[in-house]
Amino acid sequence: MIIDSKKYNGLCSCGKEHKMTTEACFIERGVLLKINTYLEQYDLRGYSVAIYDENTYRATSGMHPNVTKEIILDPQNLHADNHGVDLAMEQIPEACDYLIAVGSGTVHDITRYCAYTKGIPFVSCPTAASVDGFCSSVAAMTWEGFKKTFTAVAPKIVVADLNVISKAPMFLTKSGFGDMIGKFIALADWKIAHTLTGEYFCPIIHDITLNATQAVIESAESIKNGDIIAYEKLTYGLLMSGLAMQLLGNSRCASGAEHHISHLIEMHPDELNLKSDALHGEKVGVGTLLAAAEYHAIKNNSSIRWTQYPDINNNEIQLIFGERLAESIISENSNNCASGIDEKILLARWKKICEIIDTIPTYDELLCKYKMIGAKASLSDINVDEDKLSVLLEYSPLVRNRLT
Repeated sequence: MIIDSKKYNGLCSCGKEHKMTTEACFIERGVLLKINTYLEQYDLRGYSVAIYDENTYRATSGMHPNVTKEIILDPQNLHADNHGVDLAMEQIPEACDYLIAVGSGTVHDITRYCAYTKGIPFVSCPTAASVDGFCSSVAAMTWEGFKKTFTAVAPKIVVADLNVISKAPMFLTKSGFGDMIGKFIALADWKIAHTLTGEYFCPIIHDITLNATQAVIESAESIKNGDIIAYEKLTYGLLMSGLAMQLLGNSRCASGAEHHISHLIEMHPDELNLKSDALHGEKVGVGTLLAAAEYHAIKNNSSIRWTQYPDINNNEIQLIFGERLAESIISENSNNCASGIDEKILLARWKKICEIIDTIPTYDELLCKYKMIGAKASLSDINVDEDKLSVLLEYSPLVRNRLT
């Protein structure tokens, strides 16, 4: 399968002109063996650096691209954070023409941020269908303890070898499944925000993401059984989600309340006693179930009333998030994204909001698919106390000033 992503460039029916950096994605068995041909075809020449971790270096043995220099990072405690970036940057020569990321999400976020910093292109070689960020033009990173989305650079081409991806540990595949299923929440959040505030919305980007998500959820059982076509659909879905973010210029179409829940856990706020070593997609998958249950409960509540949520003052944020995170949280929430909504607007558009919520699969429908693939489905599954549910629902919106 080849995705000719250039075809999405140009003026869209939404009225905006979209620009795609990624020129093509190649998804097939044995495609890594052809990578040097693709590098030449897409005019990638000069001093090249391939970045791996030790696990992905072994997983692609015999298929490594011909490069000038290889950087092999220690996977132990390797994260997409300022420390991970420093480890890579100190080994990349000043005179470097392009980078190649060979790995899963962490290696990609580190590489794309380094490429952006140096102003050079990079090539994506996913080794597992674990996240949706391979084609993204942003990097979700933890910087000085705070989860942030940084402007970065999208890959010029993607070379996704199904022989490698289908042999990756199943927990990585389940993580990719969770990250992808979260789009049901993210897309609903985006449409609701558009309905309530007039936030920009592109139906083409919405449909690209939704169609890819539906193909993935329908393949749950086949993924568990190791079907190569199901792996192709999952990989395609994850890449298309990243391409959609690239078209949009931000992560709105792929990250909503479910990601805010995941990000809050990943920030490990000391005062809330939240911590989990689960993969990002595993946390997003659990966050998706929590958000789906909450949204359908809201829709089914026959007693609708308006309550103005009180502004949270800086002292409260200090108490909730602790000294380490408070300054970033305060800065993130300096302008309330819901400030323009009042009772009249909400009630006038409530029917439309309920129709949008109906597009989200119910908790039971999602749980059935999770069980098919064996994905983590509860807070306890990701080693978070179940009694933290109310804390997560109340404080996760503060992680990102984005209406959900």
